[in-house]
Amino acid sequence: MTDFISLPFYDLFQEDGHVPVIREKLPPLLAGVRRSILEIGAGTGLITTSLAEWTPAEIFALEPSAGMRAMLLSRLSGHPELLERVTVLPCDALSLDLDEPVEAMVMINVMYALEPGYRAKLWPVLASHLEPGGLLVFTWRPGGAPVPRPMRELTSRRVGRHTYRVSSEILSSADESFEARYVYQVVQGGKVIEEEEIAGHAHRPVWETIKGELEGAGFVQADAPEGLLAWRLP
Repeated sequence: MTDFISLPFYDLFQEDGHVPVIREKLPPLLAGVRRSILEIGAGTGLITTSLAEWTPAEIFALEPSAGMRAMLLSRLSGHPELLERVTVLPCDALSLDLDEPVEAMVMINVMYALEPGYRAKLWPVLASHLEPGGLLVFTWRPGGAPVPRPMRELTSRRVGRHTYRVSSEILSSADESFEARYVYQVVQGGKVIEEEEIAGHAHRPVWETIKGELEGAGFVQADAPEGLLAWRLP
């Protein structure tokens, strides 16, 4: 599975990328949440443990990837006080089955993985598991799909004597979807000692598309800081 290729790099670059920004912008949106939160695409738990710090709510952390779940559960094992409050769900979001609706749903850095047809099915499922007045908040980047470009380095981090480096190129682009190739390298003394690559499609819907989909599923837009979109059920 491709997620195992990027797992050694995941926390290094998320903690140096969007996660600190989310930790700054998301808490005010969840200030009134007390009972329950569904986190869709919990990954390795970088946001999961933060949700537990910001609110007293019970957390349902949905993550279909076995590799990501292993890291998430390992992270939770270091927080024994959370083991009674966080439930890790191994299912796909379309198979969601909760005993009662939740107060809030959080989806961070997941939109790129959702195909248009999947999204059309997802929003009604989420609406059916969100209580009236409940909050759905997710990250979103405007502008649609990026144009094709050659390989370039995205970021790198030093760990001991090794440098972990990620590069990417955009192979093709059409409408909201694009195909990209990512190269993950471990470098020591200028020599690449390990290299793996992933190629696949991602999605970056424009505002008009997102607005139409969410309103069609019964959601109403709420205020949110730049980089996040917030929607509520009436």
